[in-house]
Amino acid sequence: MKMILLVDDERWVRKALIWTINQLNLPLKVVHECSNGLEALDWVKENQVDLILTDIRMPIMDGIQFVKELNNLNHTMDVVVISVHDEFQFVQQAIRSGVFDYLLKPIDEEELRACLEKWLEKSSNSESKEKDGTEENLPASTIEKVLEYISKTPINQLNLKDAANHVHMNPSYLSQLFKQQLNKKFVDYVTEIKIQEGKKLLVNTTLRMSEIADRLGYADVAYFSNNFKKITGLSPSDYRKINIEQ
Repeated sequence: MKMILLVDDERWVRKALIWTINQLNLPLKVVHECSNGLEALDWVKENQVDLILTDIRMPIMDGIQFVKELNNLNHTMDVVVISVHDEFQFVQQAIRSGVFDYLLKPIDEEELRACLEKWLEKSSNSESKEKDGTEENLPASTIEKVLEYISKTPINQLNLKDAANHVHMNPSYLSQLFKQQLNKKFVDYVTEIKIQEGKKLLVNTTLRMSEIADRLGYADVAYFSNNFKKITGLSPSDYRKINIEQ
């Protein structure tokens, strides 16, 4: 059974979509719902799903921003975006960010079925390739290669998919291997590196918060600030003020 995260700000839309997915009798289950992209980002940092269905228009953080930020996280899941007919320019942005597919509102049951069946086939093929190819990989040496890749890659370009491609491995498998070998998730490891670099930039430069966030690979300043405070206990501006005064 594959697990789905559903992201939409309208509760009745989420409930209707869950009901429709259940009626399709596919090996899929919606295991969690979120009402905006920021809420979803926080959830996927601590939980794993196989597929995300997300609306484009949402308050706080919309679907496009969500997809961009997701690419900086433990991105082992595929994404299908949901939009209305006059939002195709946003769909194009999402496609360029690597989403699997898109659906238009109102969602047609057969189009939803076709999309999900296509994804299930793709997922099955990926798992078969992973099973055939990963037995030869030595966990310790693989992680060493990944750590070397992380150290040589610009901090704003670090993401799980590219790291996995570097060692010719499925992102989901690499995520599990990373946690097994280092007792730390890939996304948490990279986040700590970003926050350490952020500390240096805050104290040693006069860059604006938006410029620092951009250098660290955060497309959203609020999300950078949220991560920074979770790790350091201080907002970026407070951290800068305290350390400069000292």
